[in-house]
Amino acid sequence: MTTQTTTPESPSAPTPGTPTGLVPIPATIGRALATGGGALTVVSAFLAWTWTSAFPGDLTVYGYPGGLQVLVLIGGILTTLFGLASYGVKGLGWLVPAGASSALRLSALGAFITAWYTVIAITVQLGGVVNLEPGAFIAAIATLGALLGALSLPFERPEPDIADPEDTPRERLVLDARNRVSVFKAAFVSGSPTPARKLPAYAEILIIVAALALGLIVFTYGIGTEYDELFLGFLVTTGFGFAAVTKAGLVSRVSAVTAKHRNVTMFGAFLAAAAFPFTQSDDRYATIGVYILIFATVALGLNIVVGLAGLLDLGYVAFLGVGAYTAAMVSGSPSSPFDIHLPFWASALVGAAVAMVFGVLIGAPTLRLRGDYLAIVTLGFGEIFRIAVLNMDGTSGPDITNGSNGISSIPNLNILGFDFGQEHSFAGFTIARFANYFLLMLVITLIVVVVFRRSGDSRIGRAWIAIREDETAALAMGINGFRVKLIAFALGAALAGLAGTVQAHVTYTVTPEQYTFANVVPPNSAFLLAAVVLGGMGTISGPLVGAALLYLIPAKLQFLDNYQLLAFGLALVLLMRFRPEGLIPNRRRQLEFHEDAEAPTVLSKAGV
Repeated sequence: MTTQTTTPESPSAPTPGTPTGLVPIPATIGRALATGGGALTVVSAFLAWTWTSAFPGDLTVYGYPGGLQVLVLIGGILTTLFGLASYGVKGLGWLVPAGASSALRLSALGAFITAWYTVIAITVQLGGVVNLEPGAFIAAIATLGALLGALSLPFERPEPDIADPEDTPRERLVLDARNRVSVFKAAFVSGSPTPARKLPAYAEILIIVAALALGLIVFTYGIGTEYDELFLGFLVTTGFGFAAVTKAGLVSRVSAVTAKHRNVTMFGAFLAAAAFPFTQSDDRYATIGVYILIFATVALGLNIVVGLAGLLDLGYVAFLGVGAYTAAMVSGSPSSPFDIHLPFWASALVGAAVAMVFGVLIGAPTLRLRGDYLAIVTLGFGEIFRIAVLNMDGTSGPDITNGSNGISSIPNLNILGFDFGQEHSFAGFTIARFANYFLLMLVITLIVVVVFRRSGDSRIGRAWIAIREDETAALAMGINGFRVKLIAFALGAALAGLAGTVQAHVTYTVTPEQYTFANVVPPNSAFLLAAVVLGGMGTISGPLVGAALLYLIPAKLQFLDNYQLLAFGLALVLLMRFRPEGLIPNRRRQLEFHEDAEAPTVLSKAGV
């Protein structure tokens, strides 16, 4: 039976390449509606949204945004800026080198979701729309109008795939769904590129400073959110805001500037991170910060194994445990079977060295395997380590690790008379225990970043990348694949062990349950691997950002209880669908995942 299919030439189908929008509003009206809606959204944030302070954030004040109003204000500002840029306003072209249309759609969508989420939350929690003040109604209408106007802007409709007359009904249904998805996706990626204007060196450095300052502000705000509604709104605003500036081409432009001044960027990022404890009034959020740095440092070490060498390691958290247990045993803990109290620098070196030895011992017999087989072996090693330290309790085995009780009462570090367990004052600022460890861990992270960068740019690093891309071709070109992979395995294990030595002193106690393949609270092997993939394999900043998100989000979403892993899995599925190369991808991998992307003149190095 012959089934008639709709082709691009049929009267009911739009001509391929014809500009059109998702909403049937003239483009000129839509642009004005989006820009005006963004401006009205900004105004609404300064009005009261409810009459009672029972809703978190105190949205009852006129002239002073609070709580979720601040996030709606940010969304409105971005929408207004991109709307003005779409008119070609002088001075805003630098913000939208890839065009303003797609960025305007995403910013308007983010403001709409945050505003309506707030309005619905107020209505549900306080018991009806009677609790809404005029500001809430204005925000809801303004964001809806801005979204409809943004969706009416023209975009290039992709040419649909033509159905084969011999296709089955199921195949035709799949083809039709694929065409619809491509049309919808095109509505958010179109835009006219604007050529970059060369800036003087001092201006580029100022841009780097501004980007780092913005990153510090966003991180400090996100980690300091005091209630669930505010953190959810923060995730929506940050996610759509980042997507908007990415589609506008601003992220790529700033990335090119930072790549040009890599040393300035690294030094500035270190200073921005070091300023974080001084922005906190107590040690509450510095606690999260130090654990994020431990998680991020271990993820960066795993990035050498997975991102550069292409070795799938599912038991990497065991090396963190090796370093932690080693440091606990030689740091003077009364629970340690060894009466040894080494200074920190010595215990750190011993922990890293022991972890490296374990990396060599595990890697030597297993690295001749590839792919899934190597992953299964490393997963087994992780479980063997946990079971071994669990059984070394004097009953099932030798009395070394105290079994399930672990090694406790690990003393605070004391380096050159500086006690990390005490409060200290600097220039009028007081930093407590976790802030002290945050600064120490920041130095460790800097060391790991330098090692990763130098290794990635070295001859060994190029060999790792060659092995990752095509091991057979690399072997044919004379690369000793086994030796190169063993070096990656050993170096990654040493960096994890180094981070473990600090973790042991931060947590006071090390137990086997801290080093499993998967649990709700990171670090564990599954979350470490997810942090590398989420952030961007083969980069420096990618795993750092991915680890920060994967540690911060579960810590802030405690109300989800047993649904945390469900939300985590759903987020990963969406990420792999829409951005498989990661949040901050290596440009080589970005070209691999997006065949239609234009190849740059010079590819970025592995450590960018």
